[in-house]
Amino acid sequence: MSRLKKQVQDKIEAWRPRTTRLLKEFGNTKLQEITIEQAIGGARNIKSLVTDISYLDPNEGIRFRGFTIPEVLEKLPKVPGGEMPYVEGFFFFLLTGDIPSTEDVKEVAEEFKKRSAVPKYVFDILKTMPKDSHPMVMLSTAILSMQRESEFVKEYNTGKLKKNDYWSPTYEDGLNLLAKLPEIAAFIYRLKYKDGKIIASDPNLDLGGNFAHMMGIAKPYDDVARMYFILHSDHESGNVSAHTGHLVSSALSDLYYSISAMVNGLAGPLHGLANQEVLAWIQGVYKQMDGKIPTEEEMKKFVRDTLQGGQVIPGFGHAVLRKTDPRYMAQREFCLKHLPKDPLFQYVDLLFKVVPPILLEQGKAKNPWPNVDAQSGVIQWYYGLKEYDFYTVLFAVGRALGVVANIIWDRGLGYPIERPKSVTTAMLEEVAGIKS
Repeated sequence: MSRLKKQVQDKIEAWRPRTTRLLKEFGNTKLQEITIEQAIGGARNIKSLVTDISYLDPNEGIRFRGFTIPEVLEKLPKVPGGEMPYVEGFFFFLLTGDIPSTEDVKEVAEEFKKRSAVPKYVFDILKTMPKDSHPMVMLSTAILSMQRESEFVKEYNTGKLKKNDYWSPTYEDGLNLLAKLPEIAAFIYRLKYKDGKIIASDPNLDLGGNFAHMMGIAKPYDDVARMYFILHSDHESGNVSAHTGHLVSSALSDLYYSISAMVNGLAGPLHGLANQEVLAWIQGVYKQMDGKIPTEEEMKKFVRDTLQGGQVIPGFGHAVLRKTDPRYMAQREFCLKHLPKDPLFQYVDLLFKVVPPILLEQGKAKNPWPNVDAQSGVIQWYYGLKEYDFYTVLFAVGRALGVVANIIWDRGLGYPIERPKSVTTAMLEEVAGIKS
């Protein structure tokens, strides 16, 4: 057993008494009352999921294992010569809650390298798919095709796997899959958009550096990849992608089924497509202004005219956050250092300065601040990744880190199959006192 797996085992076993006690002694304690609005409105803000991997604080943004994004980026070991932490060290942190040492990072990196070989049949399947297949369909298919490799299924089917040990082969599946995702994603990109000119993996590089290498994009895109995967890794368990992965896994479906389903949920325009939609909107504004960098006053007029015309400014506002998304700020700091003169970023910068005050004065949003999608697409475009459809694949590789960590812990703590109860519209009308 690897050192990391032993640490996860020890932490799971130490954690179990906490959840057991809560169930046995405090199981009937009420968390909240549920309203009709919440029932009809997509279960918004209903506290019915448990995760210790991340928490979305309305005022501080996402906290990974209790740490804010600035704290995470500052505390985790960084790649030599780079600005961003190792993705491998970040995954160690998600799994254990501990800040990894250099030795810890090295061990996880070695584990990923040992598990990174993608079966040839996966590439064969991708090559036979129609040329116009969406890259998210290709990614989901590639993941699902590897279900035959599941260690969980093999052990479960022996009939000897104990419930308390479900997490162990799930851990193996998780590391096996995460180790392969960067090469699968880069292969899809090169196959679909670069005439099939595949770039072989470089085992001497870390996960983020190797991904940039296989994509064929020079430094500092390796830091962009590390930053992107970390910032998009987890966002509590209630968003569509994270919840879908949790839900499918709760039926004891293996991680290949679960992460493929996660990808499918992420592909929707109300979830993972937002960054490309914001970029397209900014490019439209840029074209509308004939490529000129407007003054703040000119941008203010444009924003006011847009809002008065009944349109929205995409990339601003968030269902939970009540301040600027710290993921946005991390990307903003990177842009200010690496692409301050890029015209599209200058538009992003101006929007950052003028939109929130205008939304506040017009009462257009509870949270007028920019979210992570407001500039992530601009960064990808700047470094030559101009294929909009691929942006959500990047999101999916990052999101898999958090969902895998969550599912391992779900299995370790023995969370049951998820099965909420439904009501009819007539029942709601009866509760509301509406007579038919």
